[in-house]
Amino acid sequence: MKSITLYTEKNTLVHQADPLCKVLYVFVALLAPALIGGKSASVGMIFISFVILGIGRVLRKTMPLLGFSMLILATVVIIQGLFRQGNITPLFSLGGLIFYKEGLSYALGVVLNVVNIILSFAILILTTKPSDMVEAFVRIGLSPKLGYVMGSVFQIVPQMSESMETITDAQRSRGMETEGKLMTRMKAFFPLISPVVMNSLITTKERAIALEVRGFCSTDKKTFLSEDKKRPADQAVKIILLAVLAAALIWRVVSWLA
Repeated sequence: MKSITLYTEKNTLVHQADPLCKVLYVFVALLAPALIGGKSASVGMIFISFVILGIGRVLRKTMPLLGFSMLILATVVIIQGLFRQGNITPLFSLGGLIFYKEGLSYALGVVLNVVNIILSFAILILTTKPSDMVEAFVRIGLSPKLGYVMGSVFQIVPQMSESMETITDAQRSRGMETEGKLMTRMKAFFPLISPVVMNSLITTKERAIALEVRGFCSTDKKTFLSEDKKRPADQAVKIILLAVLAAALIWRVVSWLA
């Protein structure tokens, strides 16, 4: 069964790392700059994320995400640089439009925060199988029922797409026109969507029966197909990340008291 995911399978240290370790990195990458304040912390986290993506050999996959976001962030820079309340110091003019230092400085902070968020989540999404991430959460105490729901989310769309393709081919073999003008495709839509919905309901019922037969709702301790391999490197990285987060929190408290 395919899953709706951006995961890129490669044999790298980043891919082999514990999913919980990468989830923790996302939290640290988002919280540490916010606690420390200033743009230097965001720049530092962005640099670290670039290095991790490079080690994971998925940096090229991140470029389209950054490119799309930059189109939106460009409008933020223009609007804030021109019209932000509190703009006082002109920095430069372009075609008769005056860009102000205060607005551009604020926009730069927004851009750095967004890029930091994209890169940190890219590490998690591009190098972690959704099933492995769900299993890691279940191992630490997440309800298996909730874990099953989370895992199913990544399979719903591909499953319905495959079902739609199969039913479309079957209807086409019976002489139904499914391609051509807009009205032709609209007429074919309703005869196609009904079997897809019915097939999804039947599949859901069959899956529920299969889970019950396998004792999914049993209160006994669950076992896992794959072995939980705890590596010293993962534990060391978690300790370092928690230390960074604690240091950022202490920095914020000291700054408030100073």
